Amino acid sequence: MSERVQAREGERESGQESNRMSEREREGKGGQEPATRAELFAHLDALGIAHETVAHPPVFTVAESEALGKQELLPGGHTKNLFLKDKKGRLFLIVALNDARIDLKSLHKVLGAGRLSFGRPELLREVLGVEPGSVTPFALINDRQQRVTVVLDAAMMVHERLNFHPLENNATTNIARDDLLRFIRSCGHEPRILVVSE
Repeated sequence: MSERVQAREGERESGQESNRMSEREREGKGGQEPATRAELFAHLDALGIAHETVAHPPVFTVAESEALGKQELLPGGHTKNLFLKDKKGRLFLIVALNDARIDLKSLHKVLGAGRLSFGRPELLREVLGVEPGSVTPFALINDRQQRVTVVLDAAMMVHERLNFHPLENNATTNIARDDLLRFIRSCGHEPRILVVSE
């Protein structure tokens, strides 16, 4: 049975939203240890971003995710995330709807990149601090050197609400589309919205 957890909006004492993760937050993590789910939620709360999370068994594929029936529990677009590297060593996080068809052979032309391949699990852990199967834009909280270029598929961005793993694949977190953009920018990244699916 799915456990539904409703997270309230956080409030800052100053009454002002933080647009970027503070240096104290970065230094407090030593620049090394990946953020925990609790730390991710605390960051969302500090930004005033409402979020709702549903716990479920771990899923590793889109098919497994769809079989859980999460679409009935959480509204909006359900997604997949591709961690890619081009021949020049540049890193990309492609975020799209879970049923999007993406041609990796031609995607590099859209991105203005070299030929693309999937990033190795070790590189994924080093840069985004998550395991394969748990790739998510929320992992940008761990990319403190902004090594990853974030690309959001235009077809996904028509949804007002979107769903992603909260750093682990045993839960799904729902947030508003515009709040996704605010979160990404708070991590020091400027997302690119491009047509990457067929």
